[in-house]
This record gives sequence, structure tokens and C-alpha cells, in this order.
Amino acid sequence: MANSLIDRSRTLEDEFFFKEDQKLIQRMREIKKMEETAVTLSQVSGIRNETILKKLVELGVSASTLAAAALIPLVEVAWADGTVDEKERTAILQAAEHGGAGEVPRSLVDEWLRKKPEPKLFKAWMVYMEGLCGELSQAQINALKVEITGNARMVAEASGGVLGTGFRISAKEEAVLKKIDGAFKR
Repeated sequence: MANSLIDRSRTLEDEFFFKEDQKLIQRMREIKKMEETAVTLSQVSGIRNETILKKLVELGVSASTLAAAALIPLVEVAWADGTVDEKERTAILQAAEHGGAGEVPRSLVDEWLRKKPEPKLFKAWMVYMEGLCGELSQAQINALKVEITGNARMVAEASGGVLGTGFRISAKEEAVLKKIDGAFKR
């Protein structure tokens, strides 16, 4: 009888520790997945700030959503004067490649550069940023703003202004840059 009780006790103990081990293993898998997701988001967006990346993972932002969202303001700047020139196109494609935009179908980017997207795309981006900024700290918002506005400014400067002389950024591009800048508020 004593051996039977000891055996049952060990079985219960084994069962308890097995379940605890399974919980730990699952938690380790979740942490690894979060780390992999943060790396992917960093590659896609060019964002290097780990705190922002962690928050984006917690919010469930996918790499494809972030990749597409990161390109929308650049496309909007490129179309500001009514056409996308080759230098602007190259700057956007380079930003997409640098950001690992394999998550964004190249055909989508090509379409945005071939035909101006409907205004509702940029409005949707503004709403998305408003929601995202509502979840981030002010420091995180500032870091994200630096990333996105920096890329948008790079596209605006790519064409070299009017006939490549004088002003580097047209008034229409500057107006779009101000709208982009205004998207980052809490």
C-alpha cells in the first residue's frame, strides 16, 4: 500500500512538472516568435528602435501592413506635383528594398508609382498613424516620426526641385511633408 501511494504521488508530481515544463516551453516559443517578429518588422520598416518594435509586436502589427504603411507617405510625396519622375521612383524602390519590402508585393508598389492612388489611401494611412500613435509613448512616436518623415523627405529631395536647380523641395511636396509630419501626434 505504501508503495502504491508513493507511485501515485510520483505520478502526480511528474504530471505537475510535465505541465509546468510544457508551459515554459510554450512561453519560450512565444518569446522566440516575438523576437523573430520584431526582427522582421525592423527589416521591413527600417525601424531600429527596439521599444517601438516591441510595441508593434504587442499590437499585432504585421510585417506586410507595416511595410505597406511605411511606403504610403513616400508615394504621396512623389505624386505631390502630379507626376512621379525616375529619381523619385528610384528613391521609393530603394526605401522599399532597404526596408525589406518583400512583404509588400512589388506589383503593388509599381501600381502606386504608375497610377496615383486614390486620396483615401493617404487618408487611411493618416487614420492608421493616429491609432498607432495612440498606443505609443511620446518618445516612440518621435522615433517613428524621424524614420518615416526622413524617408519622405529623401523622396521629395530626389528630383532636385524645379529643373534640378534652386529649391530642392517643391511647395506641393512641402505641403505633403507637413501633412505627414502632422500625423504623429498623441
